[in-house]
Amino acid sequence: MATIQKDLQNQAANLGEYARDLAGEGVNKAKDLGTTATQKVGEAASYVGKKADDATCAVGAGIKSMAQTIRETAPDKGMMGAATSAVANTLEQGGRYLQEQGLSGLGSDMTNVIRRNPIPSVLVSFGLGFLIARFLTAPRS
Repeated sequence: MATIQKDLQNQAANLGEYARDLAGEGVNKAKDLGTTATQKVGEAASYVGKKADDATCAVGAGIKSMAQTIRETAPDKGMMGAATSAVANTLEQGGRYLQEQGLSGLGSDMTNVIRRNPIPSVLVSFGLGFLIARFLTAPRS
């Protein structure tokens, strides 16, 4: 009887060790899966960011092209010529900025403007929010 009891205790101890080993392996597998998932999410975010910057660059090129078209088709003398030239110059500068800075540069510049001017930024945000809410809740006819 004592040998059976001893044998059962040994088997229970072995089973406990086996359960601890399985639990440790499970924790390690979970850590590995978490690390892999984190890497994949990081890669996806990087890819999306790159595509957004590429799209912003393309928009900048389109704006510069529009500025060139305005220059070619608009009058170049008189008050109309001066106005169209100013519009074309502004569009060209904006397009160049988007091409050079991209979306990340635009975001950091916006952050800097908001940090330097917090109260006007909050007021503009409230105003835009109000206008968007009015537009979205306006009855349609």
